[in-house]
Amino acid sequence: MIKKYPVVLLPAMLLITSCTPEDKACLEVVVGGLRPVATDRAGRFEGKVAQATAYCRGGQHAVDFMAFPWVDWGNYYATGDAASRYPGDTGNAPLSKNGLGVGGALLDLEYQRIELIKFNLFDNNGTFRTYILGNNRKAGPTVKSWDELRLPKDHPNYAQVGGDAPQQVCTGDLIRKRTLTGICNDMLNPLMGSTNQLFGRNVEFETTFPDRALNELTRNRHAGRIGLLKPDPQVISRRLFTRVQSHPDACRAGLGTDCDYQRAPFFNVMAAFWIQFMTHDWFSHLEEGHNAAGYENTGCATQLVNNREQPLSPADIARLGCRPEDRIDVGYVAQNTPPGLFTRPGNPRQYLERAPLTMRNTNTAWWDASQIYGYDEVSVKRVKRDPADPAKLLLMPLPGKSAADGLYLPLLGPNDPMNPQWAGQEATAFPDNWTIGISFLTNLFAREHDIFVDEFRKQTRLTPTADCGLRNPSDPKKAIRYQDVTPDELYDAARLVVAAEIAKIHTIEWTPQLLYDEPLYEAMNANWSGLIGSSNQELTRILQRVVKQFGKSKDPNFATTWYSAFASGPGIVGIGSKDRRWDITKPSSVNGGVNHFGSPFNFPEEFISVYRLHPLVPDLLEYRDLKGDPNQIAEKVPVINTFRAKATEMRERGMGNWALAFGRQGLGLLTLRNYPMFIQNLPMPRLDSTTKEIDIAALDLIRDREHGVPRFNEFRRQYGLRQLSSFDDFADPDPNLPAVTRAEQQDRSRVLRELFGQHTCDASKIITDAQRNDDGSPINDCLGKPNGTLIDNIEDVDTIVGYLAENRRPHGFAISETQFVVFILNASRRLFSDRFLTSSFRPEFYTTMGLNWVNNNGPGEPVMEKGQPNGHTQPVSPLKRVLLRAIPELAPQLANVVNAFDPWARDRGEYYQIK
Repeated sequence: MIKKYPVVLLPAMLLITSCTPEDKACLEVVVGGLRPVATDRAGRFEGKVAQATAYCRGGQHAVDFMAFPWVDWGNYYATGDAASRYPGDTGNAPLSKNGLGVGGALLDLEYQRIELIKFNLFDNNGTFRTYILGNNRKAGPTVKSWDELRLPKDHPNYAQVGGDAPQQVCTGDLIRKRTLTGICNDMLNPLMGSTNQLFGRNVEFETTFPDRALNELTRNRHAGRIGLLKPDPQVISRRLFTRVQSHPDACRAGLGTDCDYQRAPFFNVMAAFWIQFMTHDWFSHLEEGHNAAGYENTGCATQLVNNREQPLSPADIARLGCRPEDRIDVGYVAQNTPPGLFTRPGNPRQYLERAPLTMRNTNTAWWDASQIYGYDEVSVKRVKRDPADPAKLLLMPLPGKSAADGLYLPLLGPNDPMNPQWAGQEATAFPDNWTIGISFLTNLFAREHDIFVDEFRKQTRLTPTADCGLRNPSDPKKAIRYQDVTPDELYDAARLVVAAEIAKIHTIEWTPQLLYDEPLYEAMNANWSGLIGSSNQELTRILQRVVKQFGKSKDPNFATTWYSAFASGPGIVGIGSKDRRWDITKPSSVNGGVNHFGSPFNFPEEFISVYRLHPLVPDLLEYRDLKGDPNQIAEKVPVINTFRAKATEMRERGMGNWALAFGRQGLGLLTLRNYPMFIQNLPMPRLDSTTKEIDIAALDLIRDREHGVPRFNEFRRQYGLRQLSSFDDFADPDPNLPAVTRAEQQDRSRVLRELFGQHTCDASKIITDAQRNDDGSPINDCLGKPNGTLIDNIEDVDTIVGYLAENRRPHGFAISETQFVVFILNASRRLFSDRFLTSSFRPEFYTTMGLNWVNNNGPGEPVMEKGQPNGHTQPVSPLKRVLLRAIPELAPQLANVVNAFDPWARDRGEYYQIK
């Protein structure tokens, strides 16, 4: 056995008797070597480590929580607040106890990402057969281009990409900028990520649409208990999602002056509006704010009584406050015919070529700020450019005010394409679901666009004949001088800059505050700029070259596993961009940094599901006045009174005041019994119903069911997380939990049991092939209990209900670990797949000023934050810089703010304090 280990370990092994228990455990881990990556999805990591590993990284505390289904790394040293640090160890040096804890967490997260990339990519656009079978002697995960993503003959750019040539290649003007519809981000796959591509999946096609019971495992798992309205979505909404109010008469269902909600103390309301702003960029199932023709029921009809479905009585309906007459328009379906089947040579299994139903993304899937700039020929007609300088977006003073009071987007005009409910709103590409928060952020980045243009114009006046960095692929050797840049070229460069800034803010500012602990700060900054950082440019170049070579490999292990692991060193952003032989005329340079891991990029339905974050929104906004006392709430404004055209009216109060309001107020916790009251009673006058209202909480459930999202337990298995075996598993197992908190969690488990029911289990029924029991046996209907036991219907719980019910989370997590594992895969993929954030993250596209602007969070050199927040020397964050440029009157309020998504008056404490 000793022959397996390096000779250098022998002295350490001989001294093992003199070590502390943690040291002995660590030596055992070193001797054991790295855990192998799973070879099949049922043998995955699951976020669970060996006992010695847990003891090495977190001591007895980590070992104590290993028996529970939740991931282990959240119990390691230094992965929480100051109390999680090893006694006497105040730093996070790599080989210290704290360093082993944080480093171990990062290693666990990388294992998860590697296995997610390996097992969770399912494309609906016709490429899945190639992914499984390979193509032209290439293994599926190493394939780089697909015929299904060629431009069709009727596409206006068909000839420009080579028409019917064996390989279409985007060239010329199609590669210089982010195109309107998202084509040609990938030069070799023009349609990838563009408007109207099919949403992908992250779970096996066979597990989608479980209510249809299309295979034996699904039939065994749910036994006919679930459907589009089973269990009843409005009943779930009213019993599990409704915010409990101490003064319901004052709240008036979100329309009053005082509404209770459970607050997240380390995340502010700006962060809630931010994610709505982001989703407007990434995906939409609707067409111009509309679904398909026809209307469907939304529930408030039945409930379980003693495990039997019974109709609601009038008294039940009155008690619940639900509405049987509510109706919602039907969702679009792109394909509803049975999918094709194929087999793999030597394997009897039949694979589905796609999901049983598919839906289209009517937006671009790229991080391209399409919610501002447009994503198709209709939306772009709402985007106004400044006639005095077409490089700018049109911004105007409010009526009766001067430019000194701030510039804002104009309103939609009579000739603009719009729905009647959008009348009076601001003119922008994505005007649906418009609120004061979306108005604020859209105006903020429109100002940033124009600020960049102004700075570029200033530099042009100073150095008109200097090389600005741009290049035209048609004349690549000709330097483009500042004075020669056309308004369209500058507009396109400004869009690239703004889109990249937004991506950076989300990656290194929004997400680390959403997931407020040291491992996620390190991980998200590594995604953007690498674990090495900017301190060693030569090592970064070397690692980038190594990663690029891995990407070219025909071996799936190098092209996927090692690629992902080594990318953490230099970071994803800029991969392939620093090659000294980079050439804008060569696709191997321009496109060479992207990696789709054998499956074309588009948004998967499961990623959309975990963005159902409505509990983040309070019912009332705590408006404050910069000119008065910022510590006083001047007025409580119902969020519902800031919708649509009312958001325009709210602009009169000034962006500075709204920034202060959003920045100071804590948003809602993502937990059960914390949905906004107004969302359950949202007026929708356009609906063909007697109520003209809709319960958005119930609709969240219905849309997930319509889109075929697996129910919670199978969802976790598919993503490589441990299953739960009863509703009691949702409770936090911490023995130090306050009694009142424990009682509340137990009550939620009781309500789950009443809503979803129980059944007598049958051990002969196998329910999944995505995971196995610890002894290697198949998981059956009894979930470890004896045959014939009365067990909870945990398999029937909707994913959104499950992740809101999770009470055990890593420190500082505003979301559950189930939601987070979806982020691990997809947050990385949308960087890996985007040319403009990898190999085309260069001055030839952004301009030299633009690239420096993104890297330095604004013009000039980086501005450093004072002190060492949470132990880090770091630049002033990008959103803070944007706010200071666009709304300079915020300077006093932002002086002590480190992360703009942290409540602005909060004391951050010494190390990831969340109180």
